[in-house]
Amino acid sequence: MAAVQDVYLQMPPITRFYSSACFLTTLACQLEIVNPFQLYFNLDLILYHGEVWRLATNFLYFGNFSIDFIFHMFFLVRYCKMLEEGSFRGRGADFLYMLLLGAIAITIIGPFVQVYFLGSSLTFMLVYLWGRRNPAVGMNFLGLFYFNADYLPWVLLGLSLLLNHNILADLIGIGVGHIYFFLEDVYAKDEALGGLGGPRLLKTPALIEALFAGADEDPNYVPPVNERAGNFQWGDDDAGARGGDDGEGNGGM
Repeated sequence: MAAVQDVYLQMPPITRFYSSACFLTTLACQLEIVNPFQLYFNLDLILYHGEVWRLATNFLYFGNFSIDFIFHMFFLVRYCKMLEEGSFRGRGADFLYMLLLGAIAITIIGPFVQVYFLGSSLTFMLVYLWGRRNPAVGMNFLGLFYFNADYLPWVLLGLSLLLNHNILADLIGIGVGHIYFFLEDVYAKDEALGGLGGPRLLKTPALIEALFAGADEDPNYVPPVNERAGNFQWGDDDAGARGGDDGEGNGGM
């Protein structure tokens, strides 16, 4: 129990808040305190009945406790955490703004393809963005085959197809993640660094930056080895030995 508590307390704040909200929402549904029909996105109920909470709660429910819930939470926590502690480290305002932009875009698209619980789309967005920002990280799927991290969303998409899941929510997340990646990491990047040299269109508003003003950051922080990208493995004891000179070994999903 202490180990679980330590893992939870070591999560960065936004990841901890989001994952906690998802768990508590699922628990409330499991105990029949809340009905899932009170949570899904419904524009008519939002506009004409004032049920504005649906704008947020549709991102918090992945179904009742099950293997499927565990997998969704695993990917949500892992990739949300690695982004917050990685490319967004020390930029909590930018990370929160990225999540808000992604949620808004997914909310606009979802109803047109009849997807009303959108947490899976947001998770896929995080997975896609992490993979594109860490393309050289080697990964493995249960030790069966190896691939680079930028292929991870497509591997998961294929797995969803094999399990006969509806992949529309996953595709929405990939699409929104790609738009964000292009605008931030390609269009707004200096030409000298391989970008297009355009203006930064997704600059974080001052109001959100003010929420994180004065947040302390440890410049000497180094993530534990088993929390670094590429060092988590499923069924492959030798995976870490296959990494390159940068110290990032192959990891499981």
